[in-house]
Amino acid sequence: MMHPAMTQMPQLWREITARLEGLGAWLAPLGLRLIMAWEFGEAGLEKLRGENWFSHIRDSFPFPFSMVSPEISWMLATWTELVGAVALLLGLFTRFFAFSLLILTFVATAAVHWPESWSSLAELWQGYAITDDGSGNYKLPLLFALMLLPLVLNGAGKLSLDQLLGKALLPTPGQPGTDAAAWFLAGLGLGLPLATLFPVPGLGLAVLGAAGLAWTAIGRR
Repeated sequence: MMHPAMTQMPQLWREITARLEGLGAWLAPLGLRLIMAWEFGEAGLEKLRGENWFSHIRDSFPFPFSMVSPEISWMLATWTELVGAVALLLGLFTRFFAFSLLILTFVATAAVHWPESWSSLAELWQGYAITDDGSGNYKLPLLFALMLLPLVLNGAGKLSLDQLLGKALLPTPGQPGTDAAAWFLAGLGLGLPLATLFPVPGLGLAVLGAAGLAWTAIGRR
């Protein structure tokens, strides 16, 4: 016969994980928001106080950002980082600003951190580093992107202005779902920034996502 303590273990584990998940809704997004607000706020202040060096790397910007003048690009990057940092700190319009900073991170990776040339995945992987040896140094922006992604998907969490505004202004949200429309939306949202580094796969994923969303919308009529 199983010892009574052993039979209670599953229930104890469920109670512990339930409380951890409850705390996670409050604290996990807050930690990501604070560190991302600090990093992007610091980067924005450096640009605000410094000189515009985008003219030296304009040719490295992916399309359509390469069509924008260095002055406008500098201003957009500076204020996206500064305003985005404040928004993340407050948890205000978090998904919008997290996605904006995600796009900015991918553009910066393509222009500054991506290897100048690579012919194999092994060579590309050499750029996963914090270095200046010419093989790329995209480790830090990749970590930033992976930290922004949960804020895009899950939002700011309960300790945020988004939570307060949502209760006051928005209808009761539906249950989280992973239907076809959700996956198509993910394809569109992830394909666009990915296209700055891998144009053909990224654009293909974005087009597939957009077409899938249109198809699901027509099917609901």
